[in-house]
Amino acid sequence: MKRKKITCEIARTISIVKTLATLGHFPTKETEKEAWFLSVLRSETQASFKVSKLINRWYDHGNGMGGNVIDLIVLVLKYSVKEALEFLGNDSPLFSFQQQTLFSDLPKAIQQKETKITIVRTKTIEHPALIQYLRSRQIPLEIAKRCCSEVWYRNHGKTFFAIGLENHLGGWELRNKFFKNCSSPKSYTYLTKGKKQLIIVEGMFDLLSLAVLDKMLIYESDIIVLNSIAFINGVVQLLKKYQKVLLLLDNDSNGNKITTYLLDQYKNVIDQSCVYLNYKDLNEKLIDGII
Repeated sequence: MKRKKITCEIARTISIVKTLATLGHFPTKETEKEAWFLSVLRSETQASFKVSKLINRWYDHGNGMGGNVIDLIVLVLKYSVKEALEFLGNDSPLFSFQQQTLFSDLPKAIQQKETKITIVRTKTIEHPALIQYLRSRQIPLEIAKRCCSEVWYRNHGKTFFAIGLENHLGGWELRNKFFKNCSSPKSYTYLTKGKKQLIIVEGMFDLLSLAVLDKMLIYESDIIVLNSIAFINGVVQLLKKYQKVLLLLDNDSNGNKITTYLLDQYKNVIDQSCVYLNYKDLNEKLIDGII
């Protein structure tokens, strides 16, 4: 289907809130005048990404960046302005800023139905685009197949596919070259084999990278993938049952804070971030080591 062409002037009227919903991002707090999101440009645990509904502009308080919906698509998807206009032109009939009042008048049940990610099917990873994406992250297909699936899902009436990691409540973390999404219920992933040692990592690609870098460690351990630092409170009750808990969290402010806290509270916790010293995470180390 041929994409629609729109001008910058028209594109700037397209609702940022609805565009973010298309990309799988939803507000943690919302009023008639504004909506607050976890930043779509960086990792954080408290929402500091603000969208003004009155002027249809966004501002990230964490990095001082802001702008209109075109600027946002250029940054999030790493598109050119031309590509951003094509993307927005394809979605604009549903998400025009000028149509927000009409949309907000719909019953809440209908609104939720329109924004909910629905899993269509899961299968063994075989789509060429997903295999290429794994290669770009230096993850062998056979390793990805062991704990991930190819997941097809619908969002706003459109069908997408991604590499999926299921969490312990049955929701999915979804990743492809362009989007980071997740389906409800959102939670951490718990891979238990009755081992006496537990590994805690932040994301799907940390798990996959560790499987490449240290297969034996994966074999000898139960594993928790947080999927979001925000879920750390949900896993702390599990730590006492293990003789040893190895932390491999991101080398950033949030990861360091959680690591410091857990080291102070639990004698069986060991920080292993030295394994990827000078790198943000395991995948960054893996990519640099191979390239």
